[in-house]
Parts: sequence; structure tokens; C-alpha cells
Amino acid sequence: MTKRRIKIYFDGGCRPNPGKMETAVVTGGAAVVVRDAGIGSSQDAEWLALIAALRLARDLGLANFILLGDAAGVVAQANGTVRARGETAEHLAHFRALAGDGPAPAVRHIKRTQNLAGIALARGR
Repeated sequence: MTKRRIKIYFDGGCRPNPGKMETAVVTGGAAVVVRDAGIGSSQDAEWLALIAALRLARDLGLANFILLGDAAGVVAQANGTVRARGETAEHLAHFRALAGDGPAPAVRHIKRTQNLAGIALARGR
């Protein structure tokens, strides 16, 4: 019997852009929302959310998980299909360092309407 892969949803945003960032990570019906993640761009916020999602997976000791987000650019950069430049390269380096050696974490793009973390962010606005 194959174990089901744990889904971890991530989303970040800021208002205005650039501005005050917020992030959310959702797994197993529980949401971790950070309303004041500093000042930055919407892309910075998405990266911070992705890194927080990976950190949560590591903290929970998960081996079989998938990170799901609606930021197509960040997902493409994390998967290495689009080059990360400037500050996004720093975020990517942090993500890869956290991932460590071995296979890269699975990161997949989903529709905004499917992103439970985005829904969690929107509830508090």
C-alpha cells in the first residue's frame, strides 16, 4: 500500500505592492498565517510562503509531501524551469539550502481558486 502524499498549500501577498507582506501555509486543515512578514514585493511574499511551507514539512518530519501554490513564476523558479535573478535568486538559494541534499521537493502550480492558503489569507482581510 502506498502512502498518500501530504499536500501543503502556500500563498503570499502584499498591499500595496511593494508593501507589507503576509504569508499563509495550510496542511491537514490547519492554517499558519503571518500577517506581518516584513516589507517587500508580492513575489518576495510568495517565496517566503514557499520557504515556510518547506520548513513546516521538515519540522513535521514529512518525507512524502507536495508543495502547492498559485504563483506560476515562483513555482517555475523553484523547479528550475525559469531562471531566478536578483533577490529571487537569494530566495531560491535559501529554498535549496533548506531542502538539503537528495531529491528536490515537489512543487506544483495550482489555480488560485484551489489554493487553500490563498483562501486563508483572504479571510482575514
